[in-house]
Amino acid sequence: MKTKKLFYACIALSIMFFSCDGGDDSIEGYETPIEKTSEMSSSDSGEPGGMSGRQNEKRSGLLTAGEWNDLENWRYWTKLLNDNNYYEMPNQWQFYPKNLVAVHLIDADSNAVPNVPVTLLSGGNTEFSTKTDNSGYAYCWINLFSNSKIEENKYSLKIGSMVVDSVLLTTKADSVLNFNNIMTTETMHTSNTADVAFIVDATGSMSDEIDFLKADLSDIITQANSLTGVELRTGALFYRDEGDDYLTRSDNFSSDVSKTQQFVAAQQASGGGDYPEAVHSALVAALQDLSWNESARARIAFLILDAPAHHNDNVIRSLQISVEQYAQGGIKIIPVAASGADKETEFMLRFFETATGGTYVFLTDDSGIGNPHIEASVGDYNVEPLADIMVRLIEKYVK
Repeated sequence: MKTKKLFYACIALSIMFFSCDGGDDSIEGYETPIEKTSEMSSSDSGEPGGMSGRQNEKRSGLLTAGEWNDLENWRYWTKLLNDNNYYEMPNQWQFYPKNLVAVHLIDADSNAVPNVPVTLLSGGNTEFSTKTDNSGYAYCWINLFSNSKIEENKYSLKIGSMVVDSVLLTTKADSVLNFNNIMTTETMHTSNTADVAFIVDATGSMSDEIDFLKADLSDIITQANSLTGVELRTGALFYRDEGDDYLTRSDNFSSDVSKTQQFVAAQQASGGGDYPEAVHSALVAALQDLSWNESARARIAFLILDAPAHHNDNVIRSLQISVEQYAQGGIKIIPVAASGADKETEFMLRFFETATGGTYVFLTDDSGIGNPHIEASVGDYNVEPLADIMVRLIEKYVK
C-alpha cells in the first residue's frame, strides 16, 4: 500500500555536508550513501537556504532536492545499467537507453538553432524523431525499446530538409557523448515563447508536493520569466488512478500564471490505495489535453510523483509510445521523485528523462518535511531548494 505522508509543522533540520572517497566510476548500491554537497546555508536567516533552528511555518521554499543529468554523466549512466543492483531495470520497464546519435546544430555564426526536426534513419526507415532544444542539441535513440545489437554503419540523419549520410554514434562503450556537430543554413520560424507543464500525482500521499506548488509556483514562473526573457505559458494536469474520483484533470496552457495557480490551488491529494498509479494515463492526457506550441523555442514537462506506473504489457507499451511522442514533439520530461518513490520508480523516471533529453530531480530529507526519501543512485550533487532547481532548469532549457 502507498504510504500516506503526515503533513506537519516540524523543526527544520540543519543542512549537513557529506563526503566520501569513492572514485568517479563507482556505483552506489541500495544501501550505500551517495556523495553530496550542500549549497544551502545553515544560518537562521528565515530565507530559503537558512532553515536551521526555526519552525516550518512558512510553507514556501522549504522542500529540498538534488538534480542529476544522466546524459551529462554518460559513463556513470552506462555503468549503472550494468551494475549488479540495477541491471534488470531496463528489462523491467523495457527501456534500453544506451545507444544514440547525439546532434548539435548551429548556424554559420555558431549560434544554436532550436526547434528543428531531427530524424534518425535506419536503412531509410525512421528509427527515432525529435527536435533540437534551445541550445541546438538533439538526442536520437537506437533500439530504445529493444536490447538487440546495433549495426553501426546503417544510420543517417535528416535534419530539417538536410540529409547527413555519415553519423557518429555514442554507445555504452563510450565515456562521453559523441556529438555530431552540424551547421545549417536553413532558417526556422521559432517564437520567443516556451511551454512549461506540471504533471502531478494527486493521490493521498502527495500533500507536501501539491502544497509546494500552491506556495511556490507563481514565484518560480516569475523568476524564470525574468531570467530568460522568454514568454512562458504554464499548464497543469493532475492524475490519480482507475477507480478514484477522477483519472486526470487539466488546465490548458496560459500566459497568465495566475490561471494555472488558481487551478493548482483547487487541487487536493486524495485517493490511490495501491502503490502504482495511472502514470501512463497522465502522459497520454498531457499530450492530448494541453495545446503544446509547436513553434515554441522550448517545451518542458515537470512530472511530479511518488509511485510507478502499473506494470503490465499494455501500460508499458503505452509508456513507450508516449515517451516517443514527447521526444518527437521536443518536450523534455523532467521528473521530480517524491518520498515513497522506490528504485523501480526512480529508474522508470530516469528512462523518461534520458529518452527526451531531460534531467532527473529527486527530493531529499534535508528539509525535514514528510517521510524519508530514498537515496538516489547518482554521483556528487548539490542540495538545493526545489524551487531554485526548477527556476534553474527552466532557465537552462528555455533561455
